[in-house]
Amino acid sequence: MSFGKFLKEKMGLIALSVFAIVSSQILLLTSKIELWIRMYIGIVPILCVGIGLMIEYYHKKHFYHHIQQQLQELDNKYLLSEVMEKPDFVEAELLKETLQETGKSMLENVNTYKHLQEDYKEYIELWIHEIKTPIAASKMIIENNKSEVTRSIEEELGKIENYTEQALFYARSNSVEKDYIITKSNLKEIVNSAILKNKNSLLSNKVSIEIHDIEESVYTDSKWTVFMISQILQNSIQYAKQDKGKIEIYAEPKTEKIVLYIKDNGIGIQKGEITRVFEKGFTGNNGRITGKKSTGLGLYLCKKLCDKLGLKIELDSVKDIGTEVRIVFPKNSYTNFDE
Repeated sequence: MSFGKFLKEKMGLIALSVFAIVSSQILLLTSKIELWIRMYIGIVPILCVGIGLMIEYYHKKHFYHHIQQQLQELDNKYLLSEVMEKPDFVEAELLKETLQETGKSMLENVNTYKHLQEDYKEYIELWIHEIKTPIAASKMIIENNKSEVTRSIEEELGKIENYTEQALFYARSNSVEKDYIITKSNLKEIVNSAILKNKNSLLSNKVSIEIHDIEESVYTDSKWTVFMISQILQNSIQYAKQDKGKIEIYAEPKTEKIVLYIKDNGIGIQKGEITRVFEKGFTGNNGRITGKKSTGLGLYLCKKLCDKLGLKIELDSVKDIGTEVRIVFPKNSYTNFDE
């Protein structure tokens, strides 16, 4: 709040004051009042108006400066009206009342959309659980009618199951803290569960897998971690080299952490795209290759879940050589990888 702007706002009051003083002096000229009295009558109002304006300016400047400081310190800016000090002039009272009303209206609207979002999320979760029944029934029919055709159908059903599971985890990813339990987990069991989920895809795409040195214990949520490793494996399978696909999985203990390596010898990722692989919906050049359609959600969800679970995920890749993904687990429940 600059003094110049303040005076500009008060120009009407200043003009009226000057007019009143000049008019009174003109009237006093017709009387026999001594000069010093006329000067006193002219100067005193000017001093009073000037002092009054200065007091008002510094008073308001202090108030609005304090509001700006509070606004900068607040993480949730809409709570400003709740932390404002009680105003002692009319303009500030009106400002506070206005902020409180707008804040209340905003919260009501946010709650409305929040309920709509929760209803939609519940519907998606219910739909996904319902769709699993016909998928499981179809797999049982295929199991009893083995042939080249049914094997192809089973592979496609596996893709449908993966996409439905991806949708379920995506729907829950914003409230993952309500749906996970961090426990001491066996890394080998987690990895084997992820491989088992992708068994058919590995076989049909002739991708070999090598596992070693994963007899480690980590602190994580097993269900979410199986999902993340599964997403990484699906990427490795999807972009594997024809009939030469190979995936290597192993763990390496380090100071206060255990790093899980998932390496493949696939088509790799262009150097300029590596920094964007965890972005939502990013598929890059590989995702545009004919027959290699991609949603761009797999690695995005992995990064989001790692952030929620207190893990780290890193990726390196060389085009036409392969890709290495690293998931960093804490050795104990107190380690924090946030920087």
